[in-house]
Amino acid sequence: MSVTTAGAASSLRMHVWRKLKGLGALYLQQSVCLLPERPAVAAAVAELGERVLADGGRMRVVHIEVADEGERRELAGEMTATVDREYAEVLERLPSFFSELARESGRGRAIFAEVEESEADLEGFRSWVAKIESRDYFDAPRGDLVRAELVRAGETLAAFATAALAGEDADGATPSG
Repeated sequence: MSVTTAGAASSLRMHVWRKLKGLGALYLQQSVCLLPERPAVAAAVAELGERVLADGGRMRVVHIEVADEGERRELAGEMTATVDREYAEVLERLPSFFSELARESGRGRAIFAEVEESEADLEGFRSWVAKIESRDYFDAPRGDLVRAELVRAGETLAAFATAALAGEDADGATPSG
């Protein structure tokens, strides 16, 4: 695909870049990128093309077949490496989630407000990972580990919430059934 935003609204260039990066586009050179042939990708690219044309830009979508198996592996490897770096960033940040729950538990602060805050944090991680997964076309190596850590985070948060409920029950703060 080739996209030109010259002469179009200045915001279009940023929109195109964000959309293509969000789809996992591999840039071969400025304004020329590759995406795998998938129905969801094709629909998103068609929608983007309509926006580009409406805003005064130009976009060409060319379907290609990479004949050389080694070249196909290399291109897939480049796309996978990008996604794997994103998963690595999630794995770098998740320990702070676990540390926060452990710290608050240690302080005896397993309370409703902390549960809500931690639920929002976990939902942020889940949303982030869902976006990464949407462009993980070739099963990046860290994907399974990230998903397992999200399950563990959910289990840890559930235990924290149970402790918060038990603490409020002990204080008489929750109505009994």
